[in-house]
Amino acid sequence: MKTVLITGGSRGIGAACVRAFARAGWLPLTCARHETDLIPVLCRETGALFTPCDVSRSDEVTRMFAYFLKKVHRVDALVLNAGQAWKGLIQDMTEEEFDALYAADLKSAFLCVREALPGMISAGGGSIVTVSSMWGQTGASCETAYSAFKAGLIGFTRALSKECGPSGIRVNCIAPGLIDTGMNRDLTNVDREELISSTPLGRIGTPEDCAAAALFLCSPGSSFITGQVLGVNGGFLI
Repeated sequence: MKTVLITGGSRGIGAACVRAFARAGWLPLTCARHETDLIPVLCRETGALFTPCDVSRSDEVTRMFAYFLKKVHRVDALVLNAGQAWKGLIQDMTEEEFDALYAADLKSAFLCVREALPGMISAGGGSIVTVSSMWGQTGASCETAYSAFKAGLIGFTRALSKECGPSGIRVNCIAPGLIDTGMNRDLTNVDREELISSTPLGRIGTPEDCAAAALFLCSPGSSFITGQVLGVNGGFLI
């Protein structure tokens, strides 16, 4: 059975990924900063293994990989879903908030990839999927730092795909649009309707839409796809 490590699996897109990969016959490994009430239910439902981990901290990422590798010996795929948002005027953002957002949204990808690559290289292959945002492609007012770090994740993905391709490791990115998760539930009704009206498919996306894209990018059906950004946005950026 193939294994997939999905960061930020306690809710939203991460939890949907755990379910989608489990249904497809994978063994999901997942983490979150804190164990929520959903985690035991999700693990019973899917057979997933869980450990708490703040993926912005090097020591915790090292411990997480050691914990999982004692149980499964190998991580075949990595879905880097964990992240945070920050909304407001850039001049109102503190340096501490900027650094925390950077660590959660971009540094965490580096820390997890650094731990995952030796095993994938030794196995002769693997798949890595990063989760950026449509704002990483186009930028969003009042989300300048978030947009910057999500854009950095796209650059990270493209460069890493070239670095890892000779080892048989594929690296791709999904860039969600307006998705029905907690991160977007603070939108006003006016903002929400405006975003929906700008989306050709005329609806809000679901976590399951994103999970299906991540699963595809880890599947044999995408074996000649690497270095790509797959927009899961209902056509918003067309």
